[in-house]
Amino acid sequence: MTCLNKGVSQEPKTAVKWYRLSAEQGLADAQYSLGLMHYKGNGVPQDHKIAAAWFRLASEQGNAGAQYILGMMYQNGSGVARDPRAAVKWYRLAAERGLADAQYSLGLMYDKGDDVPQNFETAVTWFKLAAEQGLAV
Repeated sequence: MTCLNKGVSQEPKTAVKWYRLSAEQGLADAQYSLGLMHYKGNGVPQDHKIAAAWFRLASEQGNAGAQYILGMMYQNGSGVARDPRAAVKWYRLAAERGLADAQYSLGLMYDKGDDVPQNFETAVTWFKLAAEQGLAV
């Protein structure tokens, strides 16, 4: 795949190389991007365990996108052992950073009582925050 985007050829394997170099130096956005590459199997074999490791590093630095995906992974047991408390923790951190998808996911957990005590008031609070950002489901 060689499309031109702003004068730069896009090649997943090359992207992985550069993301890895930056990620290993501690850049959270690169750790998140490298996690996505492993999560989707784009330019590297799909490996959710490796993806989770990169998402965790980015999450610990406050990357909301990584926190959200890590929450999903813990909720579903994908690449990590299923851990509802960890899912809530990472969803909440991303939601508090304003990520609408995380706000919605956290709202769903409270609405259904999935792995948290059912609380419609808390669910509505998170749903409203997501909706105010234009998230429509």
